[in-house]
Amino acid sequence: MKIIDILNKKKPSVSFEVFPPKENSKLADVMNTVERLSRQKPDFISVTYGAGGGTCANTCEIADYIQSRLGVTSLAHLTCVSSTSNEIRKITAELKNKGLHNVLALRGDIPKDVEHPSPGHYKQAADLIRDLVKEGGFCVGGACYPEGHVDNPNKEKDIDYLKEKVDAGCAFLITQLFFDNNVLYNFLYRLFQKNINVPVIAGIMPVTNINSIRRMTKLSGATLTPKYKAMLDRFEHSPEALRQAGTAYAVEQIIDLISNGVSGIHIYTMNKPEIAESIMAGISEIIGSEKK
Repeated sequence: MKIIDILNKKKPSVSFEVFPPKENSKLADVMNTVERLSRQKPDFISVTYGAGGGTCANTCEIADYIQSRLGVTSLAHLTCVSSTSNEIRKITAELKNKGLHNVLALRGDIPKDVEHPSPGHYKQAADLIRDLVKEGGFCVGGACYPEGHVDNPNKEKDIDYLKEKVDAGCAFLITQLFFDNNVLYNFLYRLFQKNINVPVIAGIMPVTNINSIRRMTKLSGATLTPKYKAMLDRFEHSPEALRQAGTAYAVEQIIDLISNGVSGIHIYTMNKPEIAESIMAGISEIIGSEKK
């Protein structure tokens, strides 16, 4: 099923994200993870795009396993900077051959000391989206950044770039992580002002450990709330307590988002199914009530 059809049919959707292993020997672990996640009956599972070699191929393999073996809609990530346009065409042909019609089109992180765009590469995600839509058969989603992209300090220009992606044919958006729901609500209002009307799925990152959250906030530019900072300070040296508190914080965020009518919730699982299970246990009746 195409994700836009899921979003038009059901609100809110609930989905998960996993990433391919860096080593092919670990592929079985990820397959076990997605099998366990599938038991939570998500509306779809996304698979991030590994740059170069085995992880790139594993994105397609994992997405295919999710959809053909587990019966869950999958969303394969594609990034511009990791592959040439010719390589992207080969990957999209493979996706089509496997019956995978949902793609999240991203620019991707630009490596340091690398010319961008490199010869044969796309410049921006909008260019990739435009070609995928032109090719036909794909439901194409894109990323958005409630606090602005770290590479673009001009928030208004950031919205203009997002409008370009939507005008190119992006059917839905998934947000980067954020920890203050008011940031998202303000962002959604700014999208409304720019006549960006596609569904926006809220990306939620539950804390798993102090190092990962520091790394992710540095990469994404997400701002920690005073409440979140206090939680980190209080439980920094108690890993299990921090995990429990972080899960509770994510549940609280999600309840507020659902109460305010978001299109969907996308949980960045960090390949830890037990975290997703804890969150789903905390919102099971809430999600169930929305289906009635």
